[in-house]
Formats: sequence, structure tokens, C-alpha cells
Amino acid sequence: MFSEQTTGRQKVERISRRVQEIPPSGIREFFDLVMGRDDIVSLGVGEPDFATPWHIREACIYSLEKGYTTYTSNQGLLELRELICEEVQEDQGVTYSPDSVLITTGVSEASDLALRAILNPGDEVLVPEPSYVSYKPCVSLAGGRPIPVETRREDEFRLTPEGLEREITPRTKAVILSYPNNPTGAIMERRDLEELVDTINEHDLLVISDEVYSKLTYEGRHTSIARLNGMMEETIILNGFSKSHAMTGLRIGYAIAPQEIIDAMNKIHQYTMLCAPITAQMGAIEALRNGSVEMERMKREYNHRRRVFVKGLNRIGLDCITPGGAFYAFPSIRRTGLGSEEFAARLLAEQRVAAVPGNAFGRCGEGHIRCSYATSLEELKIALDRIEEFVNQHPRG
Repeated sequence: MFSEQTTGRQKVERISRRVQEIPPSGIREFFDLVMGRDDIVSLGVGEPDFATPWHIREACIYSLEKGYTTYTSNQGLLELRELICEEVQEDQGVTYSPDSVLITTGVSEASDLALRAILNPGDEVLVPEPSYVSYKPCVSLAGGRPIPVETRREDEFRLTPEGLEREITPRTKAVILSYPNNPTGAIMERRDLEELVDTINEHDLLVISDEVYSKLTYEGRHTSIARLNGMMEETIILNGFSKSHAMTGLRIGYAIAPQEIIDAMNKIHQYTMLCAPITAQMGAIEALRNGSVEMERMKREYNHRRRVFVKGLNRIGLDCITPGGAFYAFPSIRRTGLGSEEFAARLLAEQRVAAVPGNAFGRCGEGHIRCSYATSLEELKIALDRIEEFVNQHPRG
């Protein structure tokens, strides 16, 4: 057996320094704490509590019965890509060809591919915060530098032109827009996006627009920045079926972008993932063809929960803006005098309610917690009672 002494070689550092520098997910940490415990009300993980609608599951089962268990093309089934183009045309009035669509294993893969396809070492990507926890690590893994852009409670956590402009440097390559937002539930209306366009175009930035919660917009309809003048060629749209159709475990998403970017993303995809699972693709086809009724039913239920839960938080004294989309509330916990991590840890230990500390989503999330209302109304009411008891037991800040 060789040793460092006998070979004269230094011990090799086995784990990439880039990976060592990435923090573990704050969301998954709390998810692991509540796994297998039925005494806890979990407001932690952003996953629909609905089962995938039966007709979608049936389409997946039927595809297996028919023997559809092969690879598809790297880019995904043509029928699915055509249906996605039809939906985007109907929803946003923007016309894409199926060749501009890449089917991915969830939106997470689409995000990773987009960043790796466009970034050179040292390129900067602006990440408005609070934000989904994977954006900054994925930028780093792609060799870029994530630059946080703080959004404010006073602006309802919307990205402003001033906030964007303040962080732009000659190295800035792209900005990530994620609206409706995880964790705040904030939305960007058309006028908000229009105010950003001049700054984006002036600095020749690409936009990665994560629209996975677009179907869960409660007032009016979601607007994609790609539909604004000149932005279609500068935008990479990411979307999928996990949230809108309760298909999280099927891991099916997609990207839409200018052809050269889709070709670059597909080049990476074909060497790593090869293709998204055909069973999930068949389910997505069914979701697009016949899934609107069930999708709207789930959305109505989320909307009802949203109103009840946010009203309850404000009644307790945890100031919370009304989220315009997604299924998260992001209340301030500053009145308790506790930091986000201490509040979440003690709430779990003392009242058996799991929520995610706001600082898991960026520094400006401190002083908040993220609560998912993608759970039953009964569970939400129990959670509100327990949170109220917890808040009343602690001094006010």
C-alpha cells in the first residue's frame, strides 16, 4: 500500500474548491428535519400538496403500457415542443419555432444549462434577492460570479431600474428574473418590466427569466419580458410543469431561447442528461392538451389559502405583503426581536411548525421567514394558532 511518505507525493485535494465553497441548501436542511415526523406542520418545502391529476398519471401509465420506454431526441418530443410553442403564443403573443425549445429534466436543469451555455470565467450574473437558493451556486459552478441585487419590502420585493443599474459592471453578462418569486410571492407587472428594458438593452444584458410559477398569478395574467419590444432575442425563458400541474417528481421542464443559445444548451444536455424521461414528456403532453381545468381548480384553492393565511399573519402582527403569485408568504418577524434562523429553529422546537429562515434566500431576507401555503387549509389554521402562541411568548423588538 502506497503512502504519502513512500511515494513522496502530496495528498491530492479530492473535492473541487468551487464545490467546497458552495453552502448547503437552507431549504433542504429544514426539509430533512421534518422528514418522517407527523407531529409537525411543515410550511417549509415548496411542493404542491395535490397529487398529479389522474388524467396526467393515466397518460404516463398508458405510455408505459404501450412500451414507450426509449430515449427521445435530445431536444425532446416534437409534439411536446409544438404544444409549448402554441401555449406561449396564446399566453404571451410571442411566436417561437419548436427548434427554439429544449425539454429538460425540471427547470433546475434548464437553469443550469442556460448558465453554463452563456458564461465565461469571471462573467457576472445579477441575482435579485431574496431569491431561489440554487441561482447563486449554479452561477458559481458555471464559472461565473453571482452578484446579489437587493430588493426591498417597500417596493414589494420588485426589481427596480435603480437597483439593477447600481450593480452593473463591465463584467455583467446577464440578469436572472424570477417572477412570480420564490420566496416572496412578488410579481412583476408589465409596467415594471418595461422600466427595466432600457437599462438591460443599454448594457447588452441577457435575461434568464424563470417563469415556473407563471400560471400561479392571482391578479390578472403573467407577463413575460420576452414579449416586450426587442427582448425576445435577449431572453431565455425557463418554465415547467412542477408547480402548475403538481408534477414535481416527474421532473419535466423546458427552456425557450434564441436558436444559438438553445443549440449551446442542447450540446451540454446531450452529454450529461441525454434527454428528459419519455414518461414525463408524455405526461406533459397530456397536461398541455387537457390539464387546464385541474390547473385552475388548484389555483383557486391556493388563492383561497393565500387570503386566509396572509390575513392571519397580519392579524398576529407579522407584517406580510399579499403575494401576487406562487404559493409563498414572506412575513417580517422583526417585531419579535429574533433573527431569522433563531426564529425558525425555536418555532420548530417549541411549536412544531417548520418554516425556512429568510436569510437562506439572501442577506436581505434576514428578518423574514418563508412559509409555503401549498398545504391544506386545516394545517394552515393550526400553523397560525401555533405561530401566534409563539409570537406572544417572545418580547417585541
